[in-house]
Amino acid sequence: MAEQQFDWSKFDKEVDVEALQEDVKEVEENGGGDFEDVPDGQYEVAVEKMEMRTSKKGDPMLTIWFKILEGDFEGQLIFYNGVMQPQNERAFGLQVHRNNEMLRGLWDCEKDEVGFTGFADYADLVLDVHEDIDGEFEYLLDKGTNDGGFDTYEIKEVYEVE
Repeated sequence: MAEQQFDWSKFDKEVDVEALQEDVKEVEENGGGDFEDVPDGQYEVAVEKMEMRTSKKGDPMLTIWFKILEGDFEGQLIFYNGVMQPQNERAFGLQVHRNNEMLRGLWDCEKDEVGFTGFADYADLVLDVHEDIDGEFEYLLDKGTNDGGFDTYEIKEVYEVE
């Protein structure tokens, strides 16, 4: 499926290209700025963005952007990228299961309301979940690392936004 076409030229009027080039040069010479990598731990977050995309290798992927709401890393993002590789029969079931568990953690639903019946339906489900939770909930997210060195994510608590 092709990505949507977007008219990026409308942003060109808002950019001071010379100043941007100076900023980029400074970052290249002095490092990546003030943002540290977010270490493993628990963070109060809100879902800023959630959608199905494709990975750099072209595999389907559930992407969720969690914005940290407080603490030393307030304002920074934690990225959940749940890649699904249907060509990898050994891993595909586990990959879908992990994404299903993440969606269930974010959405107040019955277990059978989150399932995989095909990628088009799954993309619609992700949009429906995001629409239902957007601005309604915040979460306590546990970000960790497994024995293989891969990031892990678990929703520990759900808070209703007042």
